[in-house]
Parts: sequence; structure tokens; C-alpha cells
Amino acid sequence: MAIAEVIKYEGDNSTFVWKHPAEDFNTNSQLIVHESQEAVFFLNGQPMDLFGSGKYTLETQNIPLLNKIINIPTGGVSAFHCEVYFINKVEQMAIVWGTDSKIQYIDPQYGFPLSIGAGGEMSLRVSDSLKLLINLVGTEALLSRDKLVLYFRAFLMARVKTYIAQTIRKEKLNIFEIDEHLVDFSNEIKEILRKDFDEYGISLEKFFVTRIVKPDGEAQYENFKSLHYRQYADIADAKIRQQVSVIDQETESQKTIIEAQGIAQKRNIEGYTYQQERGFDVAEKMAANEGAGNFSSAGIGIGMMAGVGGSVGNAVGTVFSGALNGIQQNVTDLFCEECGAKILPGAEFCDECGHQLNKCGNTCPKCGYAFERPGKFCPKCGTRRG
Repeated sequence: MAIAEVIKYEGDNSTFVWKHPAEDFNTNSQLIVHESQEAVFFLNGQPMDLFGSGKYTLETQNIPLLNKIINIPTGGVSAFHCEVYFINKVEQMAIVWGTDSKIQYIDPQYGFPLSIGAGGEMSLRVSDSLKLLINLVGTEALLSRDKLVLYFRAFLMARVKTYIAQTIRKEKLNIFEIDEHLVDFSNEIKEILRKDFDEYGISLEKFFVTRIVKPDGEAQYENFKSLHYRQYADIADAKIRQQVSVIDQETESQKTIIEAQGIAQKRNIEGYTYQQERGFDVAEKMAANEGAGNFSSAGIGIGMMAGVGGSVGNAVGTVFSGALNGIQQNVTDLFCEECGAKILPGAEFCDECGHQLNKCGNTCPKCGYAFERPGKFCPKCGTRRG
């Protein structure tokens, strides 16, 4: 047996607890503890002291409790029975976990029985070395990441499966909405599991639910998925058809407005109003009619009427005042002089283009002259308009 030994950590970074193989080493042996580590000194199975990072000489001055247990002669070459455990306190990340069996539940939206799994990652760190050694490690020489997860599997499975099943039922989530809630699942389950890990000196630093394993390939689930997709496809198609219909209506309305504005601009450039154009159409139809008592039977055609002055209304009023007045008396509808839209009774503005209408109407109240354009006086009898 060597007079003095060097006792240091010889494990890897993925190990939580590592026991040094040397046991009955001598006093004055050197203990080296690295950063992010702690070393616990045991004598006869009982913890004597805990060492942080640094270099230590194991003697009675450093371990005063030994004086009460065993007498070490001066110059100390006598051996005493002891053990040293190294605890790695660095945060162990990317520790994989997953449910060992399916979570059974009834989909709250459609009533289908379904089975799903869950999995993810977590990170752990030793928060209390003595508590971990006493409550969990015992006489084990090594505590690896996989073994630690195995110890806590019962907690993980019970908490995770119960929480997910209860939350799906409570929030009425169908299987296609679960992935939207993975962050909430992660945060809530972490808080639930924290106390279980704390009891053994382990801090649950992070916990993530990264996937929900759906029963793809199972006939019942595939039928359910097809039903769900068809339902939402029909809704999507109906929305698309409705949007297309609205667009078509808006396009047609804009087309009508543009055409009306174009016609009004054309009349304004050529110097006639909608009423004049309408009177011309009436006269054209009368001239083309072969019936008795009309303009055609009197030998008057459209060509003759078109050459009479600049205003069709004035020409018809001069040549056939009686006949035309009779026709005008039967025409009770009023139309906008700007765009040609039909005027509602009592309206002061055109509801199509906004043009202000004559307050006194479209004919002279005294002589019955049909006004061709806005003005202050009747051009035939001089009566003030409006």
C-alpha cells in the first residue's frame, strides 16, 4: 500500500456520481476536486465531510470528525477505511425521455378512441450531493444519465400521461390541435415533476415535450383523419366560393360605375344631356314606326329631325309641339343630366354620381319647356327657375 495517494475524478462528463476505486487509503493522501464538482468523504459508510473544488490533504486537521472515531498515530502511515464519491454538478442537457406505453383517450370533438405517445428532452443538475447519495445512490459505484432516468421513469410516465390525457379532455383538444400546445404542456409538466426530483437532490432545469406520437397507419385513425380533412376541406371550399362571389360582385359594380362615368364624360364633351339623348331615342323609334298618325306617315324621318338645330328636344318642340308635348306629358320618369341614372321622387342629388339636381324639376312650371341644362331662367318664357 502506498504511503500517500492522489484521489481525483476519472469519469466522464455524462456521469452524475462516480466512486473512486481506492478505499483504504492513508492519511496525507491528496484529494483533487475539479470545478463544477463536489467530493463526499465517507468513513465506515457514514458521510464525514463535503469538499468543493480545490486540492486537499486528507488528515485529521482537514477531517476533524476522524479524531472522534479513530486514533491516527503521528506521522500517520496507518490506514483507515474510507470512501470518496465525486458528484458532477454540471447541468446535464439533452437527456431523452419518452412514454413507455400509449396514452388512451377519447377524442372530445368526434368521440373516437385514440392512442398516442409523447417524448422529448430534459436537463438535470445535482442540487444536493448528500441527499442524492443517501436517498438514491446508496452503495452504487456509478450513477449515469441513463440509470438516473430509469430511476425516475415511474414519475415521468405517471405524471406525463395523466396530465396530457386530462388536459385534452378539459380543453377539448382534438388530436390535430395537440401540437399547438406543446409549449404549455412542457411548462406545466415541468412544474409537476419538479418536486419529485427535488426529493432526491436533483434539480429539473428544463423539460420539453417535443413530439406527440400519433397512431399513423392504424385503420381507425386513418379513417378518422380522412373524415376530419374532408370536413375542413368542404368548409375551405365554401369560403373560397364566397370570396370569389364577393370579388365578382365588386368587379361588376366597379365596371358599371366606370361605364356610367365614361358615358357621362362623352355627353359632356359632345354637348348634350341624357334627356336630350333619350328624346332622340324616342323620336328615332317614332320615325321608324310604320303605324298611322306618327312622324313616319307624315313624311318626316330621322334624317330630317337630325338636321333641325343642335337640340333634338327644341326641334321636336318647334315642328311638332303638340304631338311632342303630349309625349312629354306621358314621360313621368326623371333622369340625371350627368350620368343618366333614374332620379328618385323628391331627390335633390343623384344617388349614382352625386350630381345636384334642379330644385324646380326638369320642366318649366309655366310653359312646360323641357330644360336641357342647368340655369337660372326658362329660355322659352323667362320664368325664374327654382
